[in-house]
Amino acid sequence: MTGEPNIKIVTRGGHPDFLDLPWGTPLVDWDDSRQVKMAHGMSRHIVRFVRYDDRVYALKETDLRSAVDEYDVLKDLREEHLPVVEPVGFVAGTPHEQAAVLITRYLDYSLPYWYLLGRPDAGLPNRLIDAGAVLLVRLHLEGVFWGDCSLSNILFRRDAGALAAYLVDAETTENHPSISDELRAYDLSIAEENIYGGMLELQAEGRVPEDVDPMSYTTALKSRYEALWDELTHTDAFGVDERWRIEKRLRRLADLGFDVEELRISRGGQELQITPVLIEEGHSSRELRRRTGLEVQENQARRLLSDISRYGAWLERQQDRPVPRAVAAARWLAEIYEPVVEAVPADLAQRLEPPELFHEMMEHRYYLSEKRGADVPNEEALADYLATILPKRPAERQLEASLGTESRY
Repeated sequence: MTGEPNIKIVTRGGHPDFLDLPWGTPLVDWDDSRQVKMAHGMSRHIVRFVRYDDRVYALKETDLRSAVDEYDVLKDLREEHLPVVEPVGFVAGTPHEQAAVLITRYLDYSLPYWYLLGRPDAGLPNRLIDAGAVLLVRLHLEGVFWGDCSLSNILFRRDAGALAAYLVDAETTENHPSISDELRAYDLSIAEENIYGGMLELQAEGRVPEDVDPMSYTTALKSRYEALWDELTHTDAFGVDERWRIEKRLRRLADLGFDVEELRISRGGQELQITPVLIEEGHSSRELRRRTGLEVQENQARRLLSDISRYGAWLERQQDRPVPRAVAAARWLAEIYEPVVEAVPADLAQRLEPPELFHEMMEHRYYLSEKRGADVPNEEALADYLATILPKRPAERQLEASLGTESRY
């Protein structure tokens, strides 16, 4: 960094060194060839994005203490397998008032809330709120106080028809061994207030119809958060002759995507009480990764595991003998999944991430089969999907500000 002796750059392995960026110029005045305008939420800070090959990085101006603290918190949350953006590093000694920049990796295929709410899909607002509630519950289960949950601080990724939410801004986040009910309630109230304000802002900009009640979003967030928290943490009480209800509770939790590490069972007279100790959400995604090596969202994993099971059953009928699960998964990957992904033309490859594309193609195949009254082969369904559905989708891998709506700088 000749001419800039006071600049200090700390980055994790596997990423650029960022030495070629114009650190001698305040971030607000940057005009660099690597700079790109990406779609993102509102921010109190100056935020710029830079591209290195196929990767995009977000640079956020802040003070040094905040940059280091947020970098460390994001690393901790990533190590706990929580859905947050990837911390990459920080820069100290930059020539602006606050003198530091936090660097994070742009989350591929992530979508800001205002982009989703502008899509012609009536169900997206509910899915958006559901994803936000799940994210807040997951953080609280791990003892994390967010302190600034808002629509602008969440990015969403498509997840087999649902949405998965990711924490973007951890500036006010605190990581505790556990979180009290009072702190949870406070965090939820902050989220309600911020989401209400965010919806009012969208209405003022004409992005949300005037007849939409912003309060309905905050009410929905609170009710869904409380219902999910209760399901994941409450203690069941039942008679000693109703032990089948233990299995029922475990299955209900599994349907929500949460693994149970252990059950705390106590017996008082003729009554049993059970309290599940959760590991984390994501048992389906971990199972799929173990079988195939694919890294996908939780709902996508459920969809793909179901398809593997059906394919394994079909193989057994064809061969008239049992097929090991590992063999079924390997053959499904090589004969079903990978041919679909590899058939996507290069000019359409940025539209959806591969597991979401596969899910959509299989949904398309179902509707074609229903219309015909007979099974439609994968090859035919894929050809029709690539010709009639995927070309109409915007490229969402790295959504630039010019796509569909203005920048949110």
